Amino acid sequence: MLTPLLGLTLGIAILLYAFLAYTGQQWCRYSELLQVLVSRNLKVRYRGSFLGVYWSLLNPLIMTGLYTAIFGTTFASYYDNSITNYVLAAFTGLVVINFFSASTTQALSSVVNNGSLLNKISLPVSIFPISMITANVFQFAIGVFPLLAVITLVKSKNLLNVLALFLPLFALILVCTGLGLFISASYVFFRDLPYFYELIVFVLWMGSPIFYPAAIVPDSVKPYLGINPLSPIIESFRQIALSEGLPNLTLIGGALLSGMIIVTLGWICFQWWRPQFMDLL
Repeated sequence: MLTPLLGLTLGIAILLYAFLAYTGQQWCRYSELLQVLVSRNLKVRYRGSFLGVYWSLLNPLIMTGLYTAIFGTTFASYYDNSITNYVLAAFTGLVVINFFSASTTQALSSVVNNGSLLNKISLPVSIFPISMITANVFQFAIGVFPLLAVITLVKSKNLLNVLALFLPLFALILVCTGLGLFISASYVFFRDLPYFYELIVFVLWMGSPIFYPAAIVPDSVKPYLGINPLSPIIESFRQIALSEGLPNLTLIGGALLSGMIIVTLGWICFQWWRPQFMDLL
């Protein structure tokens, strides 16, 4: 069961890498290397672990229970006076922020950690942060996405909504890839970045409608929170998964647009700084 899903995940990553590569042939040369790196990341991460990739599911479930116990009664009125709807909304937000936090944090140090290898062998440097993102996509596909798909099918009663989940997921992958490329390149020059990035992730966590509804945010603050690329992704997931209506194309379009902008900017910065890497690794 895991092998086909890993193959599908790697296929998506390879296509993304093909989009970002210099030529149409370069991604073919290194697709096998990408597969090796992803497999190595997963084996190292979960060696000796009892739950393995399902830790990615346990964490948001526990946090959902905690948020529900504290805020469920207060915010249920924003979800049709239903604690169940609040639980599902909180879970949806948590799986997005957990994926973002894990994948970008792991991508941050990927170039520096492989500096000795890059000094010995000529490899595409970008494949290291991309392999970290891909490993987390596989983890998400195994642990979180099946449950999210079941929730969507039960709540929306529409198979189209289940298929539409892939659109905000793709937007999330684009955002993580773009930011992962940017911060992995930045870390080569600024070794204090991990400490600063922890603060950035916390600000994004609090600035995203995860455990609170977006409706409670004051109008004066909304413009500042609007620059958060995770907000349209979270709202898209919620609208698709928790409503009985068809997917909101405006939300999905906004999420995909922000993802494309971020991945483009991240790739440009990465390639601009890449010639200076070898002197610092």
